[in-house]
Amino acid sequence: MYPDDLQYTSEHEWVRQPGEHAGSVRIGITEYAQDALGDIVYVSLPELGDSVEAGTTCGELESTKSVSDVYAPITGEVVARNEALDATPELVNTDPYGGGWLFEVVPAGGAEPEGLMDATTYEASLAG
Repeated sequence: MYPDDLQYTSEHEWVRQPGEHAGSVRIGITEYAQDALGDIVYVSLPELGDSVEAGTTCGELESTKSVSDVYAPITGEVVARNEALDATPELVNTDPYGGGWLFEVVPAGGAEPEGLMDATTYEASLAG
């Protein structure tokens, strides 16, 4: 349920290194998060070129149940957004680790994401 090649945050985002763009990391939400949110009907993401700061809000996911913030797991510049989510936000529900990715960031100063969990630790955190 939680791919071993990803790292995870306590806010239920995942980070894939490397991303599709040079020097970037790809970010999305976990299976757990999309399941808790329910059917996602709208996605608000940071714009290309925006700076995001680790631990701060940088977007929103709106579902039939509620609106949830998306937090940046790393400080850096947004270099890609999943534009497919504008027309088909439900991709976040149906394919959270593939077609439902959210955005990519090039870390500031080449920094590595800190405080991320591996799949085993993340899954254990959900049971706690």
